[in-house]
Amino acid sequence: MSETARQWHLTRQEEADRAEAHIDKLLTHLPHWAARAIRHLRRPHARWVRVPVAICLIPGGVLGFLPVLGFWMLPLGLVLLSVDIPIMQHWLHRAVNALARRYPAWFA
Repeated sequence: MSETARQWHLTRQEEADRAEAHIDKLLTHLPHWAARAIRHLRRPHARWVRVPVAICLIPGGVLGFLPVLGFWMLPLGLVLLSVDIPIMQHWLHRAVNALARRYPAWFA
């Protein structure tokens, strides 16, 4: 099987490992304070902070047309929520891996 074909037939664990590596690379492009905050929120012990923040961001994203809020809040809230919901983790991993294939410079 060619490498390109193999990328489309990853096991869930391979897909998760590859997505985590892509996310780590993506975080290197953020300012230090933002990357540190995201790394902290993604740790398992930060669940008590992550879930309420995600629940607040999602409605804020829906109301993104208002001046103070923004549409960026909806995907960020869903990503934070996906850390704790297994089916959403799978979707997140697939989306990150697809973005890495489509925009490799973002993950360099």
